[in-house]
Amino acid sequence: MPAPEPLARPTVRPRMEWDAWGDGTRDARLPAGARTLVTTLLQGKTHPVPRRPVSSASLTPSRLSDDDTEALAGVVGAGHVTREDAERALHLGGKSTPDLLERRLEDIQAAPDAIVTPATHDEIVAVLSLCSARGIAVVPFGGGTSVVGGVEPDAGTHRAVISLDLVRTAALWSLDETSLLARFGAGTTGPQAEELLGARGFTLGHFPQSFEFASLGGYAATRSSGQASRGYGRFDELVHALRVATPVGELDLGRAPASAAGPDLRELFLGSEGAFGVLTEVTVRIRPLPASTAYGAWSFPDFAAGAAALRALTQRGIRPTVLRLSDESETRVNAAMGGHLTRMRGALAVGTFEGADAGEADHTRSRTDEIFRAHGAKSRGEDPAQSWERGRFASPALRDTLLDAGVLAETLETAATWAALPEVKAAVTSALVDTLSAGGTKPIVMCHISHVYPAGASLYFTVIAALTDDPAGQWAGAKAAASRAMLDAGATITHHHAVGRDHQPYLETEIGPLGIAVLRAVKITLDPQGIMNPGALIRAREDS
Repeated sequence: MPAPEPLARPTVRPRMEWDAWGDGTRDARLPAGARTLVTTLLQGKTHPVPRRPVSSASLTPSRLSDDDTEALAGVVGAGHVTREDAERALHLGGKSTPDLLERRLEDIQAAPDAIVTPATHDEIVAVLSLCSARGIAVVPFGGGTSVVGGVEPDAGTHRAVISLDLVRTAALWSLDETSLLARFGAGTTGPQAEELLGARGFTLGHFPQSFEFASLGGYAATRSSGQASRGYGRFDELVHALRVATPVGELDLGRAPASAAGPDLRELFLGSEGAFGVLTEVTVRIRPLPASTAYGAWSFPDFAAGAAALRALTQRGIRPTVLRLSDESETRVNAAMGGHLTRMRGALAVGTFEGADAGEADHTRSRTDEIFRAHGAKSRGEDPAQSWERGRFASPALRDTLLDAGVLAETLETAATWAALPEVKAAVTSALVDTLSAGGTKPIVMCHISHVYPAGASLYFTVIAALTDDPAGQWAGAKAAASRAMLDAGATITHHHAVGRDHQPYLETEIGPLGIAVLRAVKITLDPQGIMNPGALIRAREDS
């Protein structure tokens, strides 16, 4: 019997470069305001970290035997297993600043031993079974956008590791226009999903900053939260069903909009980061494309006033599609980079408002305006929100240009209750400023509220500082201090970047020893040989 065909396949999307964010097509030149800011930060002391061609780096040699390669090819086809350096270089890990520094500074790059690209759920099941029997580690790879060490080619205690690239699974398998559900292959990227849905009048509405490259399977595996989360919900709220391949079998989870049939096993895989198995198909809740979008921006006297307004708006159940609040530092820097420093003070909020018609969108914006004005806000029209929307995916590429010039630019995020939010913000800011200043590089620390809930909100920090002669150690120290400050203040170690390897040392503090034991028991059950993404999220054994 021939294999079933999907409803539609998307156009091929570009892949990111080996040592930078993006595919090289975006203009990443710094605007004039940013160049002035860089000059002020550097104060004549520069430690640039320029990019270099991949030909100048050496990859670790492949440890897979010809027999291993032939066995894998027997599952996915000879053209879909490769040990070529050109492909291995594109799967060296994620795109955090430590990742990029390693690509720029280290002569030898730890690479996966092969790249395997299955096309179907059944092929993935067979690959995992084969690798479990042969002692080969498997790292699922979607868009490669992790910034927490989530896709490192780590073999752990195994003799080799493959990168399981899900690019060939990109497809729309089914569309239920009555129930508003769409089933996708897990390797489908955000733009591909919007392409396939948009052609039929629908949208998923999930737009994280990694949108251009990240995959739906990656969204689910990391509990992603898109910029329009206030209007559409976090990605875990959009998941209706999951199909999962594990080394010991497969699972189909989720058959109704709600169920009391025991604990929801989907929750084991939402946020599992490939440590338990591979998400092969994701069924998501979709919506009709909005007919109208309105925009708004408001300036508050200070961040505290703005946060109080966002809390009031959220707790009244008013739902802009996008809602963000920049603190005084971020507002000032963004204004300087845009060349209008004198026109913006205090804390700036931006919002977008979607509706089935212009009246619905305008009504939500009007209700927002009423509450914001009651908290001391002044309307700044539509332009700041429209400007933010036009550039919302561009910021990560600027980080590469800043590294070229000798400037560190990195982000971290957390979430806390509204009551704890001021303490968390102050503690994390102080930890970053104190740690980096002690190393001789006084930073600029910016923060914004990126996602809101009735009980609290997320805080997204951006740090800019001159690089030292030990840039990896410089950021590691600052990140560790900020992470401890988050947990000490009662916040979460991550709101949407996930755990990966970077946050793993802090996970036990958040969920406790018994929580770690529960996760380890799940891993041992589903992945008894410990081949799935070793070192990410949870280790198979305490002594590993």
